Amino acid sequence: MVVLSSRIVSNHILTLTNVKFFVKKKENMPATLPALDVRVQIPYHFRCPVSLELMTDPVIVVTGQTYDRSSIESWIATGNTTCPVTRLPLADFTLIPNHTLRRLIQNWCVANRSYGVERIPTPKQPADPVIVQSLLKQVSTVANSRQVRVSAVRRIRGLARDSEKNRLVITSSKGCEILLDVLFSETNRNNSCELIHELLAVLAILPLSETECVLVSSVPDRISYLILLLSNSSIDVRVNTAALIENVIAGTSSSELRAEISSHDEIFDGVIGILDYPLSYPRALKVGIKALFALCIVKQHRHKAVEAGAVEALIDRLPDFEKCDAERALATVELLCRIPSGCAAFASHALTVPLLVKVILKISDRATEYAAGALLSLCSAVERLQVEAVTAGVLTQLLLLVQSDCTERGKRKAQMLLKLLRSSWPEKSVINSDYVACSDVVPF
Repeated sequence: MVVLSSRIVSNHILTLTNVKFFVKKKENMPATLPALDVRVQIPYHFRCPVSLELMTDPVIVVTGQTYDRSSIESWIATGNTTCPVTRLPLADFTLIPNHTLRRLIQNWCVANRSYGVERIPTPKQPADPVIVQSLLKQVSTVANSRQVRVSAVRRIRGLARDSEKNRLVITSSKGCEILLDVLFSETNRNNSCELIHELLAVLAILPLSETECVLVSSVPDRISYLILLLSNSSIDVRVNTAALIENVIAGTSSSELRAEISSHDEIFDGVIGILDYPLSYPRALKVGIKALFALCIVKQHRHKAVEAGAVEALIDRLPDFEKCDAERALATVELLCRIPSGCAAFASHALTVPLLVKVILKISDRATEYAAGALLSLCSAVERLQVEAVTAGVLTQLLLLVQSDCTERGKRKAQMLLKLLRSSWPEKSVINSDYVACSDVVPF
């Protein structure tokens, strides 16, 4: 254990029980690991003056003071232009890594490993804006060879995948705007498929500003080109294109522009084709359902999703979605159940009601709310589905739902559905059971 001077410790005591990221949680600690010694102190110079927590990526500002990178970046991002400690103006916002201090902190962590301290990792340094701008210049220069431009895009993609900080550096350098211009350039469309594929791959993971989204959504020719790429022979190209389309729709506030995008039949065909991809490809499912949900937000064109086969794709793929994606899929089901063609299509699918009943209280509160809403729409429109839902066991699920911690909207939908199904209850149903008799639930 490192011995600390009394001068350092006396006025700056912070036990490891308050260090969020570097003390193992009790439930994750092996049974043989001794309990944390609360007498272990973090050296004063290892703590960030802003957050008072152990620094993981110490950097030096122009005044000579050292801070944790995330803390000083947040300080600057909120509009502060002075050094937090010295109050001197920061004439330059350049942050220089303090490698010496970081190694000392790592050594201290290793020396105190037996007390539950985890060694801080060596952070990856954020991309140099000068290098990023140089790479963007290489990409946008038509005179450069195809290989040079492709190589530059791949390097940008690698930086973007490394960290959120790098993505911020790229977007701050107008990277998305430049890459979009190159993507939609007539010269590149016709002569460099490889470059187009790489551009799509990097744009699919970069956040777009509303201005950049409008640069795409307001130009019909650009939307038409993206729709064309949805029919590409490469599944990666199709998935990256769908991701870009979803980003554009989500980032466009104009309802008219969103409606214009979703007015194309082919865009639904392409997105649903991604959902129907026969091989195991988790990213295709994730991107496909995000894009389909974004398209279905526009009510006047939801019928196009039904005509393209969205109902069959959603029901067939529902068991394969992860939690967040399952929520989005069920939200899409509820949206489509609100239009006549969607309601009729789901009603005619034999697995619709059993699946919706099954997911209630099984995935999440949001998923339960959407499933209950979809069942309410279906059972209100088609009387035979009421009996089918009761047979599938929906009564028990709904009674549990109204007593659960589900969302208030979910509970209201459950109560409305219980009232609707009252005429379909069998004589010896759960409603007449001792369980319900002893509860305070009033199903109607």
